[in-house]
Amino acid sequence: MHLALTTVLLWAWGSLQAFEIVEKENIFQKTPCPAFLMFENAAYLADMSFELPCHCKPEEVPAVVWFYQKHLGSSHTKVLTDFDGRVLTEAAQVRVGSDMLTRFSIRMFSLLVFRAQPEDSGLYFCGTRKGDYFYAYDVDIQNSEGMVATFQDEGQEPFADEYYGHLHVFTTFWEWTPCDRCGVRGEQWRIGLCYLQSPDLSPRYLKAVPDVVSCGSRAVPRKLQTKARHHTPELLVRSCIVPCEKTKTIREGVLAIINYVSKVGSRPWVPQVPIQFHQQRLGHGLIISCPGARPEHAVAWDKDRQHLYRTQYLKGVNRSMRVFIDHGNQLHIRFTQLDDRGIYYCWRQGVRVAGFRLGVTSRGRYPASLSDPETRSAVELTLIGYLFITAVFVTIHLCRCCCYLFQCCPNFSP
Repeated sequence: MHLALTTVLLWAWGSLQAFEIVEKENIFQKTPCPAFLMFENAAYLADMSFELPCHCKPEEVPAVVWFYQKHLGSSHTKVLTDFDGRVLTEAAQVRVGSDMLTRFSIRMFSLLVFRAQPEDSGLYFCGTRKGDYFYAYDVDIQNSEGMVATFQDEGQEPFADEYYGHLHVFTTFWEWTPCDRCGVRGEQWRIGLCYLQSPDLSPRYLKAVPDVVSCGSRAVPRKLQTKARHHTPELLVRSCIVPCEKTKTIREGVLAIINYVSKVGSRPWVPQVPIQFHQQRLGHGLIISCPGARPEHAVAWDKDRQHLYRTQYLKGVNRSMRVFIDHGNQLHIRFTQLDDRGIYYCWRQGVRVAGFRLGVTSRGRYPASLSDPETRSAVELTLIGYLFITAVFVTIHLCRCCCYLFQCCPNFSP
């Protein structure tokens, strides 16, 4: 009895010690808030999701409020919370182009922004509902539209550094991604964002390296931003090959059924990954996304046994491409044709995770909608053609009127 009581007391004392250790590791006790508000610079590529932790806050503050300003001192400030510090958004429900207020979430005092866009660049403040700020970020979202791909296997080199007096513009590359395939030749890449170095930067912005910030930072004066505007993000791509890990992909129950059926007749085809079927109308566009993939992930696409490498299918490699992979790792098929039928496999972080069986049909009516990009393109081309014909018609009649007034037109009447 005494032994059991002693054990219980020791266990309780150990639990109290554990709670005491956790309390001592409180990050907000270890990180004092700065006396003068500074801005920590952070840069990301468009369509990426990122997290901004609130590194410090007074212990008596139970919840934080996040604020957003486009420029420092702007009269228009967005409040990114419900004033209780609780806003939850599922990343899977966020679409490209959604308003910023529908693309963020607050969890454990940190601000999460999903599928960030260049217009989300600005200043983010962590504070209270009364407007007391504790920590701030200077966020630069760089556009991926003008991103330039560099293929090392073809002997290409990244952009050279640019110098304009004391201004130094260069590219800072992230770490290499894992190989996007296993067992066969794959590819890996690293994203490079635009950075600059200058002694003329604002001292109120924190810098990991002295006098170095991203090109779109608010610390950069307007005249320097103009010079660095043409230095676009880069994508460095190279080949790789890694072995596949030996994993058990088929359950024992399924194997038993296969063995039984194979004794009766021919062995059935069992996919190694989940397969989703989709029927597409002939001549219409299609965009396929890899489940659970983000722009910073290593994602690859195969059609049946054909590997769709980025050296041939990356967006921008050829302007007339009908099938291409964009910088967000999505597979685009423009004007679907009958030979596009097949199974498209998706690799994520070196593992094949899903397949899409695409069927193409020319039968049935397709309801036209302005939300369809192909319909919008057709309407735009029709309007442009109509405006062109109208302009030609008006120009011809103006010329005839001028000739009639100045009597310079030949008389073709008999």
